[in-house]
Amino acid sequence: MRVKNTGAEILLQCLQREGVEVIFGYPGGAVIPIYDALYDYPGIRNILVRHEQGAVHAADGYARSTGKIGVCLATSGPGATNLVTGIANAYMDSVPLVAITGQVATFLLGRDSFQESDITGITLPITKHNYLVRDVKELPRVIKEAFHIASTGRPGPVLIDLAKDVTTTKAKPEFPETIDLPGYKPNYVGNARQVKEAAEALAAAERPLLYVGGGAVISGAQAELLKLAELTETPVTTTLMGMTAFPSAHPLALGMIGMHGTAAANFAATEADLLIAVGARFDDRVTGRLDAFAPRAKVVHIDIDPAEIGKNIPVDIPIVGDCRMVLEMLTARLTARRHGPWLERIRGWQEQYPLRYEPTGLKPQQVIETISQLTGGEAIICTEVGQHQMWTAQFYRFTRPRSFVTSGGLGTMGFGFPAALGAQIGNPDRLVIDIAGDGSFQMNIQELGTAVASQIPVKVVILNNFYLGMVRQWQEFFQNRRYSATVLESNPDFVKIAEAYGAKGFLIDAPGQLRATLEEAFRTAGPVVVDCRVDREENVLPMVPSNGALNHMIGVTE
Repeated sequence: MRVKNTGAEILLQCLQREGVEVIFGYPGGAVIPIYDALYDYPGIRNILVRHEQGAVHAADGYARSTGKIGVCLATSGPGATNLVTGIANAYMDSVPLVAITGQVATFLLGRDSFQESDITGITLPITKHNYLVRDVKELPRVIKEAFHIASTGRPGPVLIDLAKDVTTTKAKPEFPETIDLPGYKPNYVGNARQVKEAAEALAAAERPLLYVGGGAVISGAQAELLKLAELTETPVTTTLMGMTAFPSAHPLALGMIGMHGTAAANFAATEADLLIAVGARFDDRVTGRLDAFAPRAKVVHIDIDPAEIGKNIPVDIPIVGDCRMVLEMLTARLTARRHGPWLERIRGWQEQYPLRYEPTGLKPQQVIETISQLTGGEAIICTEVGQHQMWTAQFYRFTRPRSFVTSGGLGTMGFGFPAALGAQIGNPDRLVIDIAGDGSFQMNIQELGTAVASQIPVKVVILNNFYLGMVRQWQEFFQNRRYSATVLESNPDFVKIAEAYGAKGFLIDAPGQLRATLEEAFRTAGPVVVDCRVDREENVLPMVPSNGALNHMIGVTE
């Protein structure tokens, strides 16, 4: 005879059945029953963060770096609304996430009760789906559906709002074995006729280019992408989210495309006669001026989300399906092909316009190059948002998929450090480094308390220029150096901040200290903060002005 359990116990049993081993959360009145029940479920580890935004970013970083679903838990009212930025961030970058929030009891709903917020209404546009659970009997079905929706098709965040009395009411749980969701049937296999057309277009192309986005990383298409690129000798450029889909040091790798992409990638897109987009969404930071993007190219677009195809760029051959499966189908139809003249032209651009910087003073690019050399490209690199993020994309040599955790679509400052905590929890045997700006790091600096208390050995390297660097760069280029509200001269002493929380701090303010200090920091057990006092007005180049043509770059003269 089955026994009755409280809703909180049923929730935790459901999470165990979904394989959840860790949740990132912060307690409050509406979720006290859940935290009470957690005492009896030691197989689920709770990481107590210092702010709910830290919880959702940590769950996000865990998901991006492992491919598993990240789970976060927050109380009602402000606890729930503090998740909103992180949920939107996960939605923009297609991250599988389940956010569980407490809600006031059912009899208090709709009465402006203490800490009541309409979190399902608030998150409707930024979740793949959301639920308000009013009946404990619905819980097992809702949890199973939520995990299925979050991780299938195009992944995304799902929110489950639990009325407090649901978590205390007892019931005999009925755990469903199957899911019935009419109307939700993601298509994984590309249309054979369209794949054949794409293969014929690639076989006929003289200047093909693969343009790869985060969808290739999510689908695990690295091996298939490498095989296709090498078989057809097709160069590869990636978006920020797609960077780890293709080895950075491969001879066919052109680096990132777009506003801060390489000159070779941007010129190649402009000159290509065939563009094959793989899990990319033609973001405005990539395309620049739409009518000048890939103007000579026939466009093939592979994406699991049909809503992305044709949204920003007219597409000649649309293929809806999983990137890995479609690339496998496409490669099976192709024979070896060489593009010597095209590759020779690209090599000319690479030699004429390499990424470079003047080695005077302590340069941010030099810091990232040194990190790349010391780690051999094997570390999991997280970033905040800004100049340091773009320099990381330009100068770190990634070798493994899912090793670059960064906020692409929403561009969320304060994301990197808590995301790094989640990545480290999910990858306890790997070195995890958060490359931060001084402005971004201060947005969630309180999570140093989480790192120390939970013994999470993340290393934070701050490229400290005492500015909101990327905004300052725009002000320099486009506002005649009127640095309005971007100067951070009152920055704290980050070494002392680290020490105050119980972490180790290092200061680097000269190039000669760089390598030895980073080596010592990476060898040090526990969380570490390295404050690098870099050149204050270094700029990220090349740069395509907003809505400009890709082949017209600041820092590159044709």
